[in-house]
Amino acid sequence: MMTKVMAFGEALIDFLSNGETSLDGQESFTKFPGGAPANVAVAVARLGGNSHFAGQVGDDAFGHFLKDSLESYGVKTDSMLMTKEAKTALAFVSLDSTGERSFEFYRNPSADMLFRREDFKSEWFYAPQGVFHTCSNTLTDADITAATMAGILMAKAAGWIVSIDVNLRMNLWPNHQVDNARVLNWMRQGDVIKASLEELEVLSQDPLALIEQLLADGVSLFVLTDGGNPVRYFSANGQGEIVAPTVAVKDTTAAGDAFVGGLLYQLAQCGGDREALKSFSDAELADCIRFAVACGAESVTKAGAYPSLPNLEQAEARLATF
Repeated sequence: MMTKVMAFGEALIDFLSNGETSLDGQESFTKFPGGAPANVAVAVARLGGNSHFAGQVGDDAFGHFLKDSLESYGVKTDSMLMTKEAKTALAFVSLDSTGERSFEFYRNPSADMLFRREDFKSEWFYAPQGVFHTCSNTLTDADITAATMAGILMAKAAGWIVSIDVNLRMNLWPNHQVDNARVLNWMRQGDVIKASLEELEVLSQDPLALIEQLLADGVSLFVLTDGGNPVRYFSANGQGEIVAPTVAVKDTTAAGDAFVGGLLYQLAQCGGDREALKSFSDAELADCIRFAVACGAESVTKAGAYPSLPNLEQAEARLATF
């Protein structure tokens, strides 16, 4: 059986700007399924991985649309809950002339934030190896943070790789102020961390020193992105960088999630064993990250979230270009 990858967190509706205005000057939007962890789950499924989504949506039209969408892309939803206690989260995404995004969220509270630690089931972590993925959007209040940490502990107990995508969205936090101590504590629980330089600058005055400290604390792999600059990676066995190919950018909405999905797919292909990850050679890590970069580069050439995520053939074709 293929190694299981389980992405935990929010599934939501992305209302993506069409980049046009009507005669009365109003911006128009089109509905897409989205949410960073859900995007990652789809990215893994599109590549042919054993992908699962864990989280909660509203028992409403948007929630059922998201569940159906995930399943249509091959994501298993046996760990996806529905509730009548709150509505499914919404995000309105506007794009500038370069394809960069700005967000407006309707999510306080939404169904994903009502997932609790007792909602995790031990049978979800049935296999001796796997990959459990989280991002910081499930840290914005105490209860969903407790649930996130409970899932991480269960994954570690099962010997799974814990993946962390820092993915800070400032306007999801109370008063737009990130709880740095909470985020850093969560990051220390990870085996694999992906963050942008801009995000690390929010968390520390010395990003590279923070990376060194996290590696000393037990993190096996830290991947640092910086816009169009090379992707840098750091591990106990060395460091390096991967230069991304030049592509025509249409929409960056799912670029980071495509990258993470590609990386987690590669880690799952290698067995999803957190102890084995510690002994990966520099060449093995570089191959995993180069594949992830190819996935991210391919995704920005198309619009939307799920529809832009590459299958294995497309990812390998893009990989062959650099």
